[in-house]
Parts: sequence; C-alpha cells; structure tokens
Amino acid sequence: MSNLPQVFGSDGPLAAVLPGFRPRRGQLAMAQAVAETLDAGGALVVEAGTGTGKTFAYLVPALYSGRRVIVSTGTRNLQDQLFHRDLPLLGRALGRPVRIVLLKGRANYLCRHRLAVALAAPDLPGLGRARQRTLARIERWSRTTDSGDIGELESIPDNDPVWVTATSTRENCLGQDCPEFRSCHVVKARREAQAADLLIVNHHLLLADMALREEGFGELLPGADAVILDEAHQFPEVAAQFFGTRIGGRALLALARDALAELTRAGLLDATTRAAVERLEREAAGVQHALAGLGERIDWSSIPDAALEAAAELATGLERVHARFDEPALEAQGVRQCGRRAADAAMRLRGILTADEATGLRWADCTGRSWSLEFTPFEVAERLKAQVEARPCAWIYTSATLAVGEDFSHFTRRVGAEGARTLLIPSPFDYESQARLYLPSGLPDPADRSYTGAVIEAALPLIRAAGGRSFVLFTSHRALAEGARLLKATLGERDEFPVLVQGDAPRDALLRRFRELGNAVLLGTGSFWEGVDVRGPALSLVVIDKLPFAAPDDPILKARLEGLKRDGHNGFTEHQLPQAVLALKQGVGRLIRDPDDFGVVMLGDPRLVSRSYGRAFLASLPPMTVTQDVDEAVRFLRHHLREFLPTGTP
Repeated sequence: MSNLPQVFGSDGPLAAVLPGFRPRRGQLAMAQAVAETLDAGGALVVEAGTGTGKTFAYLVPALYSGRRVIVSTGTRNLQDQLFHRDLPLLGRALGRPVRIVLLKGRANYLCRHRLAVALAAPDLPGLGRARQRTLARIERWSRTTDSGDIGELESIPDNDPVWVTATSTRENCLGQDCPEFRSCHVVKARREAQAADLLIVNHHLLLADMALREEGFGELLPGADAVILDEAHQFPEVAAQFFGTRIGGRALLALARDALAELTRAGLLDATTRAAVERLEREAAGVQHALAGLGERIDWSSIPDAALEAAAELATGLERVHARFDEPALEAQGVRQCGRRAADAAMRLRGILTADEATGLRWADCTGRSWSLEFTPFEVAERLKAQVEARPCAWIYTSATLAVGEDFSHFTRRVGAEGARTLLIPSPFDYESQARLYLPSGLPDPADRSYTGAVIEAALPLIRAAGGRSFVLFTSHRALAEGARLLKATLGERDEFPVLVQGDAPRDALLRRFRELGNAVLLGTGSFWEGVDVRGPALSLVVIDKLPFAAPDDPILKARLEGLKRDGHNGFTEHQLPQAVLALKQGVGRLIRDPDDFGVVMLGDPRLVSRSYGRAFLASLPPMTVTQDVDEAVRFLRHHLREFLPTGTP
C-alpha cells in the first residue's frame, strides 16, 4: 500500500480533517505492518504505546485493502467510538465507499416475541407496576424502531433489569420457530453483517462465532479475509471464561419465569404445570441453601456432599421439565424452547459434576442472592490456535499493553500465536519531561494491616499539591473501602476536594463528574485501571496502592497455574508476573493521554525496590524520571499546575 506515507503525512487527507494532526513515525510503521499482513496473511502482534494513533493505523489499511475485515474490540464503548466517530471521519478523509456495519450481541436488540410474552403475563414475579410501565414504553418504541438497538431508547439504561424480559439470549431464542422471525432485529443485523466490507464486533461475539463454527453454524468468520483484535490484551481472559462451563441459580430462575410466561401466553398454565415450575425453583434453592455460609468462592474439595447431591437432584429436575415441556405434540414453541433450555442446563450441570479434573478446575460461587457451579479449562491456547489455523486469513492483535519489556511471548503463547510477527511501537510522548514516577520509601509490607493507611498518608502531600486532580487505584475492593473511608475523613474535615468512589454511581457518571469538577479525587479498582481517558490537568496524579498481582484464590488463576505446572512450567514467572506487569502498565497509562498532559504516578508497593522482580515492572513502564523524594514530586506538580491552582497556594 504505497500511498500510506502520503495518507499519514503532514499534507495528507488525515491532516485535512483532524485538527492538530501531526505525523508520527510509529503510526506509519504500524499502518505499513498491518497493510503487509492484510496482503500476505499470517499473524501480527503490535503493542502501540499511548498516543501512537493505533486505531487509524489499522483502520486506514483495512479500508484501502478491498478485503472483508472484522474488527473486534474489548468493550462496547470502543465499538461505538469506531462506528460513530472514527470511521465516519475516515470516510470523509479517504473517500472510500465501503459498507460498514456495527454488530452487537443479541442482548442489545429488542426481541419482539419476548416483549409480547412479558406484556401478556404482567403478574409474573419481578414485574411490578414500575416495570410494567417501563415495558409499555418499550412497546411504544418497538413500533417505530428500525434497528431494534436498545441503545436508541436512552430514557431506559441498557443495564435496567427490565431488558432481560424484552431481549433474547442464545438459550431462549426460538430461532426459525419464532412467530416474529421475519421481523427479528437480530436476524436483520446479522444479515447486514454478512454483507459488510468492514464489520465491528466485540470479543464475546467473535468467540461465540468461533464456537458456532466448531458446530458448523458460524455466520461471521467464514466470509472474512482478516480479523483485527483491538484491546487484544483482554482476549485471553474472555476466551478462558467463554470456553468454560457455568450453571447458576439466577439463570435457572429466569428459565422458571420464562416458562410461566410462555405457559400463560399459550393458555397452558394449570396447577400441574405451575407445580412443575415451582418444584424446579425449590430444587435450585436447595443448592443455594447447601452452599450458604461457605463464602463467595468455594474450592470443589470444600463443597459439602449435601450440595453435590442437591445439584444432582436439580439436574434430574431439569430433565423432568424437559420431558414435560418439549413434547413433539406441543404446538407452543415458546414452551418447548423452555424445555430444551432445561435439557441444555441439565447437560451442563452434569458435565460439571463429572468433569475430568485433569482438564480443568471446578469451583462454586455463592452470594446471598445466588449461586453458580463452574468449570474452567486449564488452558485455551490450543483451542484458539486450532480456530485460527482453521481459517486461513490475516489475524492482527493490537493493544497498548501486550509486551513485558520487549518480550511478547506471554501474550502469543496465551492466544496460540507463537509464530506471529511482533512489533513494539513506543509512545511518542516525552515522558521524561512530562511525568515523574514517585516511589515512596518507608512503607510497610503490603500484607501489613496498616498498609492502606500508610499509602493514603504518603499520597496526601501529592493530592494537595495537585489540588485534587487525582486517581487513587486499588487492587482490591477491601482496600478501596478503607482508602475511601480514610480520604473522606481527612479531606472531608477541611472540605478540601470532592472524593468520588467507585460504586457510588455508574462509572461513566463518576468520570463525567470528575471532569466537570476539575479538582476531584476519584477512588477505584478493577474497571478504572483501563479504558478510562481523562485528558488535560483534571487528572495530574495517579496513585496505585500495590502491584496488581491477581488474587491467589481466583479460580481462573488457579486453573491456569495448575495447567502450567502440569506442563512443567513456572506459574509465577510465566503467568502471574507478566500478567501483573501488563496490568500495571494499564494503570500507569491513565496519566498521560495527550502530548500536553503532565503529572506524577505514585507506586506505593515497596516490592518494586526490595524484590528482584521489581525490575521487570520498572523496565516495562514508560521512561519516566524516577524519584523517592516527596518534595521533588510535589514541586513538579506545583510547577506544572501553577496556572490552575488558587492564588496563594504554597
């Protein structure tokens, strides 16, 4: 693709439509590597540091290639950004007439049949007056929508529980037996997807299509010339969850509710059928009762016999429901589908109960409201590798965090792409002058009960120097709760800075509030470590409490470590350490998002300097100037924020 230097040049079409566009060598190098892979096939793995412009670096060659390309993202937010912002802009710049389609999972589309069922059975448990009014609003919208994308109905959040009754899943979809099949929004969306030149999906949807291909029913991959995975660092974890097996109480209660609704609509709900459904609910509750009080994550060896017996009884009950509701003479397709769902649930449950312990890890999860039994395979790399090799097209993986230092082997091994070409493109930002890495001295061991308090105390001078404008990121919810309590007590006494805490509001609402306030301190864990973009002085300090090693009792981690051990590998050096390094890179990456950004990252964990593996973390971070002098970090912040801080700030 010989015209790429011109496209990405200072006088090219991108410069004409993008205010402030500047040519970047790394962006052009990535675009050329992507173009070569699209032409030649094979696999390419690219780590593109923040500010590289990796999105355009793969979209431009994809649009010019003339090939059918699938772009898979880790989040729905990036899907929407690509479709609604980036691709329209590129379309104007490049003038490439290609058919672009955004395809979401079926839970994002209205199901006309399930809406009709819910409206016909308004007295079902969980459908109170407020839910009924919401369903009525959905029904009015259903008459006018063309796409059926629930995001159109902005007055009802897409996480509102009412959508469960008005959307479908793979399990409860009636397929061609559905009376609304001809007007099905999912069918229409997938038909459009199959005709697209560039199709935007997410990792869950891509993996679902991979699984269907194994069964001979894949719809998306067979026609693709290339697959580009953005946010590819998330792909192995999504695959590990996807290729596992799970059966849970919440899903079984949904099955019972759907069965009652379908029976009601078909006029078949009588004392006998109601009793069958209620018996299933009691059997599911029996598993919950047998697991109660044992904690949230329960090793399989710690599950009492009573719980396993209750689970086996539940499997029998599911098979009984299948026999009753899936009779060939029964014309009510919705009821028959509930019977088939019961059979599938019984098969999965028995599969978990009898799973070969040499192939994966089993455990139980129990909270006050629900339970689940789960099986995770020790490794999914071979399965992913087989899927990729079965489809001779180009596979391109990209993210800002894929390499440990300059080594990609941890990622390529996990996705079965050991032979892939790799490319490491550093960020174009001047971290040495824009940022400082502060490593406070004298903190206790991270396992010490006083540790979180010591981190907050060490961070306070920097928070005050930054005038708020801080993210404080924790590696556990327990530390988050303690940190929030301490900061609210300390900063709240003087009413210095607003303190926003994950869980007090949805993530997007917290971020919007953080940007609007301009002097807030936001505390978070998990979802705030990545995919969060705050540019400008509103975020000038990122505090990270500990090195982000995964919790040792996490079942998926245990499964992977056991799999590595069985194959003669060292689980710490080959999995736990590289995973923590990549997670830390994500957290640190929240600070500098723009060429004019500046700030300080404070890493509180003393193991960075006291343990030999600390070098692996530091070597993988951007080239920031490192200091252990709090006064130097404070001076750096005050110098860069002098025009934003109130007059008289020391």
